[in-house]
Amino acid sequence: MTALRDQPAPARFADRAEAEAYVASVCFKHGPPRLFGVELEWTVHHAEDPARTLDPHRLAAALGEHAPPTLVPDSPQRPLPSGTPLTVEPGGQVEISTPPCTSLPDLFRTVSQDISQLTAMLADHGLVLGDRGADQHRGPTRMLRVPRYAAMEHAFSHVGGDGIAMMCSTAGLQVCLDFGEEKHLKDRWAAVHQLGPVLNALFANSPSIGGRHQNWASARMRTLYGTDPVRTRPSAVCADPAQAYARRVIDTPVIVVRGPGPSWIPPRPLTFADWIDGALDRSPTSDDLDYHLTTMFPPVRPRGYLEIRYLDTPAPGGWIAPSALLVALFSDPSVVDGVLAATERAAGRWLVAARHGMADERIAKAARDVVALGIEALCRTGLSHDQISTISRELEGKL
Repeated sequence: MTALRDQPAPARFADRAEAEAYVASVCFKHGPPRLFGVELEWTVHHAEDPARTLDPHRLAAALGEHAPPTLVPDSPQRPLPSGTPLTVEPGGQVEISTPPCTSLPDLFRTVSQDISQLTAMLADHGLVLGDRGADQHRGPTRMLRVPRYAAMEHAFSHVGGDGIAMMCSTAGLQVCLDFGEEKHLKDRWAAVHQLGPVLNALFANSPSIGGRHQNWASARMRTLYGTDPVRTRPSAVCADPAQAYARRVIDTPVIVVRGPGPSWIPPRPLTFADWIDGALDRSPTSDDLDYHLTTMFPPVRPRGYLEIRYLDTPAPGGWIAPSALLVALFSDPSVVDGVLAATERAAGRWLVAARHGMADERIAKAARDVVALGIEALCRTGLSHDQISTISRELEGKL
């Protein structure tokens, strides 16, 4: 009880200006770019029948003491030996999120060990990881029965079926990079967004989702785009991205309001700005705003670092090349300048990339230039000559 009394109370916001300043400060942090990491999520399937609805009891047994409380309420959720925690998404997708690293070889070792252990744990219970960015076998079914996901499903149901598909049937590779020093923030923010359509096309592998959106290069990105535009479309690329994103967050509808009961659905439609202005029976705190931020799903999400969310989950081993490429492309300001030049003509072609992939000539030309630039910069990453050669061949094989 003493420890609880010593905790500072969450801040409350006098007006939207205070809330916007808070968002800008927590989402955009500056400093030398040293750290990076990856988050990998996969759909999970019964080995004997990948189209069968996933059995939550079998998944819980497979994950054991590593299962999150959303799946097993009294689980200790112990991390894997590397320190990596396991989480489970609404449709039963399993995700690993590595601790931040300063060395690509160390990151590769950690993730490879984590994947090997996770694969073995699932195999012992007749389960396998999917190898695409979207479930090709099943329609979306929400497995986790927790208030957050019930509220999200309720909110997204008003804009069609893409929301539940995004929640339950998609899986992505997320690469996380430091923002870097303040003087370079605008260029790095612009470059990571201009790269989006190019890298989405280069690594796309989700031609449909449970029979919907057939013959897309990335049905996963198509589904994200159709979920809830105000929270899923790309952010503004402008002179002050922190302020622009802060305004966007405060003007985005609140879809989850935590409370003691089983329903977290807001009692009425409101934005976070409305909440600050008294739309609910209590004023929002910084904890509420932190939680609201977790319901934003743009292709690049600022979280104090850059969370790059536009890559489909690849086949086994396929995560290494795109991760190394992104680290290399942001390894030096001169390389970032090259990215901006190489991707200028493909900027903003998100849906074109998702629909046509590398068949779009603007995107294909940008991809060739980006891959050449990235291969040249791989020497900055600390990888061995053999690793660079292997990654370079894989990247060139995508063109």
